Order: sequence, then C-alpha cells, then structure tokens
Amino acid sequence: MSSMDVKTVEVSVKGKKIMDFLLKEGKSAQKYVVGEVAKGLGEDLEKLIPILSDLSDKGLLKLFSEETERVELTSEGLLYAKDGLPEWNLLKILRDRKKRIEEIRETLGKNGAKIGLTWCMRNKWVKSEKTDKGALFSITAEGLEVLDKGLLEQKLLEKIAQNLVYLSDLNPEEIGVIGKLLDRNLLKKKIERKYSLSLSKALLEGKIEPILVVTALNRDLILSGAWKKARLKRYNLSARPPTTYIARKQPYLAFLDELKVKLVSLGFQEMIGPLVEPEFWNFDALYQPQDHPARTWSATYSIKKPAKGKLPPGGVVERVKSAHEDGCGTGSIGWRYKWSPEVAAKLMLRAQGTSLSARTLLKAKPPSKYFAIARCYRPDVVDATHLSEFNQVEGIVVDEDLTFRDLLGILKMFAVEIAKAEDVKFIPDYYPFTEPSVQLSAKHPEMGWVEFGGAGIFRPEVTAPPKVEVPVLAWGLGVDRLYMVKAGIHDIRNLFNEDLGWMRRSKVLI
Repeated sequence: MSSMDVKTVEVSVKGKKIMDFLLKEGKSAQKYVVGEVAKGLGEDLEKLIPILSDLSDKGLLKLFSEETERVELTSEGLLYAKDGLPEWNLLKILRDRKKRIEEIRETLGKNGAKIGLTWCMRNKWVKSEKTDKGALFSITAEGLEVLDKGLLEQKLLEKIAQNLVYLSDLNPEEIGVIGKLLDRNLLKKKIERKYSLSLSKALLEGKIEPILVVTALNRDLILSGAWKKARLKRYNLSARPPTTYIARKQPYLAFLDELKVKLVSLGFQEMIGPLVEPEFWNFDALYQPQDHPARTWSATYSIKKPAKGKLPPGGVVERVKSAHEDGCGTGSIGWRYKWSPEVAAKLMLRAQGTSLSARTLLKAKPPSKYFAIARCYRPDVVDATHLSEFNQVEGIVVDEDLTFRDLLGILKMFAVEIAKAEDVKFIPDYYPFTEPSVQLSAKHPEMGWVEFGGAGIFRPEVTAPPKVEVPVLAWGLGVDRLYMVKAGIHDIRNLFNEDLGWMRRSKVLI
C-alpha cells in the first residue's frame, strides 16, 4: 500500500501517547481493559475516557463500556493481603511440628490465633489432641494439601491488592471464595462502569495513521509563523468531561454539626466535659452502686496512670455518699452499703454522656435545658451495630411540672424529625439513675428494630445531692445509630471508613 493510500488522523499529545502505548508491542486485535491502560500510562481513568472517545470517533479504535461489579480490599483485607490470612499463617507454622496454643499465640498474636484456629478447625485443616499439658494442634492431610497448592483466599487477596478485579472476569470457584471474603468484611463491592477497547481494523491494516495535531497556539508558534500551517484540534462537545469534586466535610461529621445547630435553635445549651472522668461523675453521682457489674473492667476502660483523680470540692461528695448509704433524706433507704471515696476517685474513659448531665446539675436552674454530643468508650465487641468508641447525644430538661409524657415527646422528635424513622416504639427499661425509664427503638429498613438508647426521669437520689428540687428529664441516645437509620446504612463501621466514593456521593442529612 502506497503512502498516498494512508489516511492521516489528527490526534492530541495525549492521544498520540495512548496510541504509542497500545502499539508498542506490535499491532494486535486484542481487547485492552481501559483501567490497565490508564495504570500503564499513569493517568486518571476518568480523564482518559474523553480522549479515548475522541480516538474512537476518528476510527482509530473501538471503545466499549458496561456496568460491572468489582471488589476492593477493606483495611482488614489489605492487612491480610500483605501479612497473610491468620489461617494461612497457622498452616505454615504447623507444617514442621505440632504446637500448643501458647506457641501459636506467641507467633500469630491472640486475635490471629483465634481467627486462624476457627477457620482451620472448621475446614478440618488442623486437628487437636489432648495431652497432660493441654491441647496440642497439628496439621491434617487436607491442610498439607492446601499448603502445597496454595490457599485461594490468600491468592485472591494478593491479586486484588495489585490489580482491579472485576467479578465478571472470575471463574465460579473464585466467585465462591469472593463471597466468603465479603462475608468476613475483608472485601467490599463497588459498582462501576467498565471500559475496554480494541484497535480498529483500518489501523491494523495500515489504512489510517495517527499524527500529532496542535491543540493550542503558544508563543513559539506565533513568533515562528508556524501557526499559519498548524491545524487546531476539533473538539468533541458530546464527550463527558471529568468529574470534579470540591472539598467537603465528611458526611457524618457534617450531620453532627447540623444536629448541634438544630438543638441550639431549640433553646438547648451545650454541655462540655473531659473524656477522662473520675468514676464519681460517670457512676456515683448517677446513683450507680459501686458493686454494679457495669463498673467492672469488662464494661469500662480504666486509666492505668494516673489511676486516680480529684473529687469535686464542696458538700456534693458527702451528699452523694449519703444518697448511696441512706437515701440523702429523699425517703429512699439508699443502697445500704459503705460508700468509698477511693473507688469514686478512680479514673476511666467516659462510658456514657450522662456524666456531663451529672456535672451540669450542679449549676442547672429551672427552667433550663442542655445537650451534648459526647464521645464515649466501652469495650464492646465490634459488629454492625456496636463500636468500642461511639457518639451519644445526651440531654436534660430541668423545669417544674414536667411529666413522662413530655419525655416521650422529646424522644419521638429525635426519632421522627432527626432520624426520619417511620416506625417508633417505646419499651419499659431499667437504669439505676432514672425512674420511670424507657428504651427508644426505631425500625431500620434492612436491620429491623434498632435500639437508639435509654431515657427517664432522674431519681431523687440523683437530684438531691446537687440540690435540684424540680423534675429532670434525661436521655442518652446513640447518635451513630440515628444517622444509620436516616442514611440507610446497615453497618455502623461504614460511618468511619475511608471510602472517598461514599463520601462524595453522600448527601448531608438533617
């Protein structure tokens, strides 16, 4: 074919760069995944699509698109892709000899040993035998076979860490394993548009050839006079431009700010206080006895150094002591034990926002109402509805003639106006510092009934020490769960993830 028969096609600087990249290994009719092309060029995928669309319009290639699902690693999955799944690491250390649980924990850590043994025992890769010195763990024939051929779960995690993995590209066995990794929260699905391309038949047959075209006039072109012969690029006005994201606050934090503004506009004053509290404010001032199970190490985080803080000055400590021992003149007989200031002085991480209400009662004068959005800490097992650190929206209303009906009205306002819940229910409950007490629950579209928190009217043993002589309505709600219901989120951990896509797509809700 003579040069006269070859049609030249104008391409931009980036268009020429793309064509050179596709042709560097020789002309091929194969399909290219655009994501891999973008990675190879070091370019942003979204910025590449309009250029490829232009090249397609010029007959140099064909661009295909389809909506597809891909998977990416969570933070835990990323850790296992790098350091190995616990069960994989367990099989490797058991290859040479049997080991006791202490040896396994020493190598894998307590949590790694627990997870590794759970999966290996479930799959019959490891067995245990009783000895005089405790259980001895060894690898089975099935476990050795897995070691020899490699653990598919581990291979997939490492593969996903290195490349984009689309579900449509996986075989049935891999799809099954992906499902297990999703259930373990090691992976998350992401729906996106997948682009692929192939070089055109005309290009492969040498009938057309891409040539570089000037995309803008610059100083050198004008001074040299070359602009007179230059051809300016023709722009495809139908091509989609890249999406630009402006800076914004994380959606959940924006929700908390808007919630604070709403409560202030309703006349509430904000309560503030330290994250590290003496047990006095977190428990004793709230008439919670010193032998209550909620005050043990399994329910709270205690401070190792310094272990104790200072109790407040004045007579409030003596009056709280009296409330615990004999009821402080309220008509109650108290808890009838010897109250210890040493226990009350122990330092802890704030376990409930109600500690702020206890502090505020010392200065509260009716009529008044207060709120706090407080960070709290409890050693809960982390799951879809629990975190070891969480936010509570806490509040009290101090006034004469307040009733339990007024409290239910406030709680319903939170569930309906703030969380936009359609179904709300109140359940009788018990708390050491309120009577009567109630639990607020709202219906989540996927998770069913979700407990928001508790509320009630402060007992006289709580209000007598700070010398409050009128009713005090009190509530403490899990604001994290309020937002979950409002935003339709089914896993509380997702409120604090690093998924930029979710943050960009989410609307500020209040």
